[in-house]
Amino acid sequence: MTKVMGILNMTPDSFSDGGKHKEDALEFALGMVDAGADIIDIGGESTRPGAIPVDADEEIRRIIPIIKELSSVSDVKISVDTMKTEVAAKALGAGADIINDVYGLRADGMMELIASAGVPAVIMHMSGIPLTMQDNPLGVESDQSIVDFLRERKECALDHGIREIIMDPGIGFGKTPELNMHIIDNSSEYSLGCPVLIGASRKRFLSLYYPDMEADDATVRVTMRAIGSGADIVRVHNVPAMVDAISKI
Repeated sequence: MTKVMGILNMTPDSFSDGGKHKEDALEFALGMVDAGADIIDIGGESTRPGAIPVDADEEIRRIIPIIKELSSVSDVKISVDTMKTEVAAKALGAGADIINDVYGLRADGMMELIASAGVPAVIMHMSGIPLTMQDNPLGVESDQSIVDFLRERKECALDHGIREIIMDPGIGFGKTPELNMHIIDNSSEYSLGCPVLIGASRKRFLSLYYPDMEADDATVRVTMRAIGSGADIVRVHNVPAMVDAISKI
């Protein structure tokens, strides 16, 4: 059965829900758990196109309290969306179970940290950095470069002793709408023997393909396509809608 990863953004500037859950983070997270989320993905730095980076101290300030709170009252798996080794270390110490790294475990010490902690890692492909990644996005002709990147990162992770790896081809991270949809319809292509995570929730390109739909309805529609093509984990904002759709398969 496909696992559902619910998004909890502890940022003031995320593209969909920036600043929304600062005060009710625990309540919102537990609501997603009650709705059927298998994983709660907590992030303290926006990675939307054009996002300005924040320093590690600020990221830690935003996410550590909610990780501690959630881990103390729920057994749900907690994933931390960070590309900084220092943040990942603090998150693991606070009760996080998974590191979800949009930078593909390239930061100094990240692989060593994850290997020593013995936790799963999500390796994502991103072309460039969030601030500029949509200035010159990759097209469908660059699809093989995503596979090649994920393969190299997987081999490096295995060499470092990481044993649980999840592949994320990075919907919307420096890619054209056409490439995003190619990924959606060929999700298993990016497995390389690992579970595949697809995160298309409320992404801007959805309005091009589903112009008459609300963002969450379009998310469900395209995510079900990804599940049909091999996605094992889906990362979404609206957990109840996604869980309901999956239950009808």
